[in-house]
Amino acid sequence: MKQCGKQTACLQNPVAIGASACVAGKKEGQGPLGGAIDTLYEDGLLGLKSWEQAESAMQKEAFSLALGKGGYTESAIRYLLAGDLLGQCIGSAFGLRDCAVPFLGLYGACSTMSESLGLGALLIDGGFADRVGAVTSSHFCGSERQFRLPLEYGGQRPPTAQWTVTGAGAAILERADVCGKPGSPKISHVTFGKIIDMGIKDVSYMGAAMAPAAFDTISAHFADCGTRPEDYDLIVTGDLGSTGMDILRGLFAKSGVTLGRNYNDCGVMIFDLNDTDVGDGGSGCGCSAVVLCGHILNEMRNGRWRNVLFCGTGALFSTVSAQQGESIPSVCHAVRIMI
Repeated sequence: MKQCGKQTACLQNPVAIGASACVAGKKEGQGPLGGAIDTLYEDGLLGLKSWEQAESAMQKEAFSLALGKGGYTESAIRYLLAGDLLGQCIGSAFGLRDCAVPFLGLYGACSTMSESLGLGALLIDGGFADRVGAVTSSHFCGSERQFRLPLEYGGQRPPTAQWTVTGAGAAILERADVCGKPGSPKISHVTFGKIIDMGIKDVSYMGAAMAPAAFDTISAHFADCGTRPEDYDLIVTGDLGSTGMDILRGLFAKSGVTLGRNYNDCGVMIFDLNDTDVGDGGSGCGCSAVVLCGHILNEMRNGRWRNVLFCGTGALFSTVSAQQGESIPSVCHAVRIMI
């Protein structure tokens, strides 16, 4: 009864997003969505010794803010599902280590927010938890040091490169019919994606690597649920950037499907693309987390959107695989959120 088609889970008991919160850096605050961010940091180090410590602090703050906004205590949370881009997910482990909540570390690269929402929703719908926390983060400086070149090198960025968001987002999921707040956005369907690898090796061309995975998962969601793009108020990927958006539109056009004006991308939404620093747009685990837990969910609660398909996309590579000349496998997980 809970399986739709080949890949989609249909929740028998819709799961409410009872509260959400996000924090981010100065650059993100200067973008079009800055007003939807709960806390903005002028200092990328947050007064700490390293960028990694700063990212952990952002995770802790986002989770704490979400708890406060929903009126929850840590003891009300059954499980914490969290992830980031740092090796062995240390941003999450160190950021949430003082929380007395069972912890499940996740790595889906930039798809981690949708992965945590999807898995958390299944835990609740399955009766294994009444309330779950989903937290995700990234940090520009830490990610650049790990995946590309140290900032001190001053390397030139190609036009297709994206700017890793410094930020974190947190959402509190709960059983809607038992303890959910009236009017909360609710997760109704989850479509977990397959690994798609088109042989792209350029780590500065993430949009091209991830767009085929987004096409595969979103197509599967439409087929499983019997829906079309126009059935949604917003279809949002996170994060393909402007080039990846064009590629995804082209892939759907070839299949006879048009992605209209209701399609957007978190990497394009969070920054002003006239800012030459950000290149093709935003990226990183924190990008879709901040956009969802701030702007999108706020607008849903305000009545602008009632039916959103949130599609996190992730490039599943590491510095080791890139240095060994491997291609970039990618994945996309889609979560349908409704009012």
